Amino acid sequence: MRAIVTAIALAVTGVSACVPTQQAGYPAPVPVAAPVDPGAPLTPRQAADNFIRVVGRVEPMTEEICRARTRGVNCDFRIVIDDRPGQGPNAFQTLDESGRPVLGFTLALVADARNEDEIAFVLGHEASHHILGHIPQSQQTAMAGAMVAGILAQATGADAAAVQSAQRLGATVGARRYSRGFELEADALGAEIALMAGYDPVLGTGFFDRLPDPGDQFLGSHPPNAQRKAQVQAVVARLRGY
Repeated sequence: MRAIVTAIALAVTGVSACVPTQQAGYPAPVPVAAPVDPGAPLTPRQAADNFIRVVGRVEPMTEEICRARTRGVNCDFRIVIDDRPGQGPNAFQTLDESGRPVLGFTLALVADARNEDEIAFVLGHEASHHILGHIPQSQQTAMAGAMVAGILAQATGADAAAVQSAQRLGATVGARRYSRGFELEADALGAEIALMAGYDPVLGTGFFDRLPDPGDQFLGSHPPNAQRKAQVQAVVARLRGY
């Protein structure tokens, strides 16, 4: 698997410089090289090839949409593979020390994807968190939650340790107050990005069928899987005009 990670990393490096951006509109889904059982796991080689092809098509689209819909935001996305042992299927968006947006995929997620559409939707979703400014918004709500909880704890005569504990809880509640909404917003824009790059985001939501459903857990950070799939279906229907 290490060789696959190296191959992916080499192929991803500089890909935005050699792949033209797509024209406006919503093209038909990209034809796959060979038909496979959509529910069957891929071979490591197939998974790596899918990831490389998707990055080549979707990354330019994320940067194009980012520049069109934001002002003063770094849209030079860096895509990385997290190959640390023991990491489950996951993807994330963060910023590096210079403020450059980073989109990360665990090796397990790349291996678990059944088709290019799933990778395209996840890539669009993670890029959307940056385009929509979700990280700074989450930080602001976390700080506000911590401040309010700390003030309330002090007002009740809590000691320093109890105040700190209340602040931590307040930060968690504050950060997650809007997290479900953020996920749905990223699903919507991510579906649009994948569609504009020529993929089928509805097929891409097949990932949700293999993930544990968060349901309505207390302080859960993600909406129910069925709600997320319905969101993507509605967005695609609207963009397709039916």
